[in-house]
Amino acid sequence: MIEKSSINRDRIIGVIPARYGSSRFEGKVLADIAGKPMIQWVYERAEKSKTLDELFVAVDDPRVQSRVEGFGGKAVLTGAHHKSGTDRIAEVVEKMPADIIVNIQGDQPLIDPNMIDEAVQPMIDNDKIQMSTLKREIEEDEFDDPGVVKVVVDDQDFALYFSRSLIPHPRYDEDLRVYEHVGLYVYRKDFLLKISKMPQGYLEKIESLEQLRVLERGYKILVVETKVDRAAGVSVDTPEDIKKVERLIAEMKGMDNGYK
Repeated sequence: MIEKSSINRDRIIGVIPARYGSSRFEGKVLADIAGKPMIQWVYERAEKSKTLDELFVAVDDPRVQSRVEGFGGKAVLTGAHHKSGTDRIAEVVEKMPADIIVNIQGDQPLIDPNMIDEAVQPMIDNDKIQMSTLKREIEEDEFDDPGVVKVVVDDQDFALYFSRSLIPHPRYDEDLRVYEHVGLYVYRKDFLLKISKMPQGYLEKIESLEQLRVLERGYKILVVETKVDRAAGVSVDTPEDIKKVERLIAEMKGMDNGYK
């Protein structure tokens, strides 16, 4: 782990929730991508973050635990009952000494560590912020894709709503900008433990978006626009996505970006 600046006294822990079961692609966290399991790609990329002090994988299956420990990662076996990654992470960090927790998606093998730092930095700079995440502008061909979660924010960059539908709805086409929500979350530890104990909200259930639990309870989420290339946020949801990721890796080899 890269040493963090001594100016920041907060202890920052990254956790990658890695559930073995998946309705569309069971065991995808162990799927082979260019010779390594997907979870190893995520772990090794996240490890390069300048703001993380320690990194763990939250697993629900001994097979995943074994693979993580096999490549030198730190794994914590959790209960299999959790309904979201947030709840799984809360179990992992509840008794750990930490101030800020980063939820890193286990199905984004090309994650750029700078994305982690972009989301964490506002929490370091302002102790009033309880939670942060990322967004990026998208093109029209993704507007109607329910797999691309959209977000709208207020004039202080706090989230107003997240949806699988197109928001804002373009009654007029003039100057329409649509942003995808990049599913990386940062929380104050006490806030994470608080929301993990709350029941799922109506909107959270309808949209199947765990972050809506926070908005439904009246709390705020800061949304930072990432400067990182969009390839870093590519998710693996189906076996077909593996080939797309491997093509991107092949294109990135030879660049000075740590894709090895």
